[in-house]
Formats: sequence, C-alpha cells, structure tokens
Amino acid sequence: MLRYTVTLENTSIFDSHGREERKIGVENQNENHMQEQNEQTVDACTVSCRKKTSIGGQALMEGIMMRGPKMSAMAVRNPQGEIVIEKWETVSKPLPAIAKLPIIRGVVNFIMTMMMGYKCLMRSAEISGLEELEAEMEREKKEKKAKKAAERAKKRARAGDADQVAEEAKSEIHAEEENPAAPEALPKEAAPLREEDGAEPSKKEGGSAMMNAMMAVSVVLGVAMAMVLFVWLPGKIYMWLPDSVFNPENRYLRSVFEGLLKIMLLVGYMAAVSLMKDIRRTFMFHGAEHKTIFCYEAGLELTVENVRKMRRFHPRCGTSFLILMLLVSIFVGFFIPPSLNMLLRTGIKLLLIPVIMGVGYELIKFAGRHDNVLTRMVSAPGLWLQRITVLEPDDGMIECAIIAVKEVIPDDGSDSI
Repeated sequence: MLRYTVTLENTSIFDSHGREERKIGVENQNENHMQEQNEQTVDACTVSCRKKTSIGGQALMEGIMMRGPKMSAMAVRNPQGEIVIEKWETVSKPLPAIAKLPIIRGVVNFIMTMMMGYKCLMRSAEISGLEELEAEMEREKKEKKAKKAAERAKKRARAGDADQVAEEAKSEIHAEEENPAAPEALPKEAAPLREEDGAEPSKKEGGSAMMNAMMAVSVVLGVAMAMVLFVWLPGKIYMWLPDSVFNPENRYLRSVFEGLLKIMLLVGYMAAVSLMKDIRRTFMFHGAEHKTIFCYEAGLELTVENVRKMRRFHPRCGTSFLILMLLVSIFVGFFIPPSLNMLLRTGIKLLLIPVIMGVGYELIKFAGRHDNVLTRMVSAPGLWLQRITVLEPDDGMIECAIIAVKEVIPDDGSDSI
C-alpha cells in the first residue's frame, strides 16, 4: 500500500488505499473577509457575458458540489480547514432517447439531481466531521448520565442505604451487558476517488451505516411532510372555508387559493429554517455557487476578488424551480374538476406531479438561455425567494466554489447552452 505526502506551498497530495486525495489548505478560511452590504456588486446583466453554461451546483455541508456535462466534483472543507476534492463522471452510461424529450427530460433530470445531491450531502457530512461531532455529543451525554448516577449513589451510600446501592449497581451492570454502548466513531480519512475511477460519492469505502439510516429516514419524513403540506392540506383548508366566502365549485378560485397557500407555506418554511446557524451557512455556500457560475459565464478569471463582485441571484437556481412548480400547479389545477372527493383529488394531484415538474424544468431552462421581458417575468418569483435561500458567502466559501467549478469545466466547451 503506497502512502506519500508532497507539499507544494500550502498544497498537499495524499494517496491512500490506491486512491488520490488532494487537500488544499487555505489560510484565512474563517469569516474574516465577510462581504459588507455596501460593497459594490456587479449585475450579471451588465457584464459582457461570453457564454451561458449548463454547469450547475448544490450547496453541501461545509462545501459545494458542481456538475458539468462530463465530470462532477465536490469541494468540502474538513475539520482541519483543508479543502477535500472528489471528482467523478457525471453520467456513467448514456441515457435513452426518450429521456431527452421535453417534459420527460425534466423528470429524469430532477430524479438524477436529487439522487446525486443526496449522495453528495451524505459524503460532505462525513468529510466535514459531522459524524465525529455527533459521536462527541453522544459521548458527553453518556458521561453526564454516569456522573449523575454516581452522585446519587454517593448520597444514598452516605445515608446508609448500602443494600439499595449494591442492587442498583447490579441492575446497571446487567443493563449495560444487555445493551452495550456503541463503540466510539473513529475519525475517517476523507479519501477522494481518483479521476479515472469515475465512481460516485456513495460508492466510497467506510460509509457510516448510522448516517445512511438517518439520512434515509429524514428523506422519507421530508417527502411525507411535503405531501401533507403541499398536496393535502391546502385542499382541506379550502373545504373548511364557508361557502359564502369561497364557492367550492369554482375550480379557478380553488386552484388559485391552494397555489397561493402553497407558496406562503414554502416561503414561511424557508424563512424559518434560515434562522438555524447550520442552514444559514449552507445558504451562504449557495451564494458562493451562484457567484462563481456568474463569474465563469462573464468570462472573468476565477479569483476570489472577481467572484465576490458578482450578484448572487441566478435564474436557473433550484429555488426558482420550486416556486415555478407551485405556479405551474395553479394552472394545472384549473383542469381538475372541483366536484371530486378529497381522496380522488389528492390522488390526481400526485399523478400530475411529473407533468408539473417537467413543465417547470422547461420554463427554467428557457429562462436560463434567454434574457427578455418574458423570461424576466418567469424568473422574478424565484429571484425574489432567493433573497432567503441565497446569502452572501465569505471568502473561504468562494474558494470552495472556485475549486469545484474548475474541476468540471470541459476542455471542448460542451457546457455552452
């Protein structure tokens, strides 16, 4: 097994288990260079953009994933402050022709993006030390319980209740034997794949079964909650309203009411989670991703200084896609008969989700390729919502985004749209 380290200024190359790992230590990675609100920004529309790219990305835990037409890469900062890079082929095998048809390609792309985003999110949690933090918190929790138990035992012993102390000690030992504590999680080495491996992040060795289970449960609960909030609840609330205020047989009024309620729920949810410290950092990485894409499209050199000046709201953002789906659902709802019972109506809405998804994808794709009054109207709701989900990044986050996007830029210009 070959293992070596080469130091070039602040860059090291490390090979472990036959795979290549590049860790780039970046000084001043903390929030020392946070961009002030009064700093001059550059509107992407005023910059002479040389191209529009199909490269897109996703904010991760302490990092960013970028996806190009041929290669994808993620750059995540580990607990030591180094940036760990992993790279793999975007598509391992060509898609069938039907998957490239309008509407259908939107559904296929959404599913592939969600799967890849889920895998990268889990991998970024490992690299950024989230598992180690959870293990430490669990260890501290057990230590506090043991300390309290010891204090109670001392008090009872001083009171002369020796028999009760002995009996409780035996019970605790018996319980420990029946339910042994899980071994402490050992720090994992974040070993990226070699470029030639072409494997996805989920195929890496040493993945945590507990983390995978937690993420799977969270995904299932998230989907269930989304179905309740955005499919069942709006229709149920409309049915609770008095007929004198809203006519239950008016399909247009009902669809508009349900659509606006969905948008209010989405905005409220985004605003609420943005108050969490970890989520705010993820939203800041989201801003670094957008700014870097804008800088690349403007044909400027990918430096922290150039990226920092870019605007952070992008028309092809996933946030815009969500709001477009809700707006499209309003128009689709016009064709659902209001006389249907609640169960049947909910079932039809679920069946129409792929159609809504496909139409939303085509709209956001069109808005990303063109710049006119129509596309600006289409993009406006999403750009407004991005004021919640896309925040100003610090320089360390921008560095992650620059490194990730450089890894996926094709030499033949196949990312142009």
